[in-house]
Amino acid sequence: MIEIPEAFILAAQTEQSLIGKQVSTVITLHSPHKFAWFSGDPQRYKEYLSGKVITGSEARAGQLEIILENYSLVFSDGVNLRFHPDDTGIPEKHQLLVKFQDKTALSASIAMYGGILCSPIGNIDNPYYLAARNKPSPLTSTFNLPYFTTLFRTASQKLSLKAFLATEQRIPGLGNGVLQDILFHAGDHPKRKLADLGESEIQKLFQAIKTTLSDMAESGGRDTENDLFGKPGRYITQMSKNTVGKPCPNCGQTIQKEAYLGGSIYYCSSCQKL
Repeated sequence: MIEIPEAFILAAQTEQSLIGKQVSTVITLHSPHKFAWFSGDPQRYKEYLSGKVITGSEARAGQLEIILENYSLVFSDGVNLRFHPDDTGIPEKHQLLVKFQDKTALSASIAMYGGILCSPIGNIDNPYYLAARNKPSPLTSTFNLPYFTTLFRTASQKLSLKAFLATEQRIPGLGNGVLQDILFHAGDHPKRKLADLGESEIQKLFQAIKTTLSDMAESGGRDTENDLFGKPGRYITQMSKNTVGKPCPNCGQTIQKEAYLGGSIYYCSSCQKL
């Protein structure tokens, strides 16, 4: 899933590898997908983008925005992006394929669900995109303790920490994936209620958000996710599908997995007491 660290590294790799490439053709809906969401008519993406040159890219919280002259192409959520230096390696199933004049290509494949938006710059009205664009990222100085404290205090204190951090677009791009290590580093159980945290614990949670996401971004993303070239990130997750059933790196207790709020949570019952 594209979350804050993955969007950061995908934007950097786009800048390094795709700037200046001219689109030769665009293929959409090659593999119809019930949960692939497009803006407008995806059949017209070829008309919009053919001949356009990639001029920039931006990480928008948990979304990647690629600029093609006067158009934006935005990828979010469960879109798997791959750069192909030639015609080999292009997945059999894909929801978008952008071919360039130099015979390279960019493919976008969706496993569970994902969004692909294409529109003239400034015309995207998708609420998730607008939240990602307009709210401060934890990777920036604008996301500071006073801002986070306001978010915390204005949310229902009955919410669990997972619900607070990963729902309602309070912090766009901070999803169920990255929150596992954030809460581990803060020493908080995902089911713990906001009302249970004191001032020092709120500050500790804030610091865990900042440092964990920064470490993930600087390490090229998480080891549970792949980059533009299909390589996993170098950040070794502490609490994830890769570590469930293994000893906690802090205390040696077995790492637990549990279904909660429509997804899985991973935690150490000793280090993250409920």
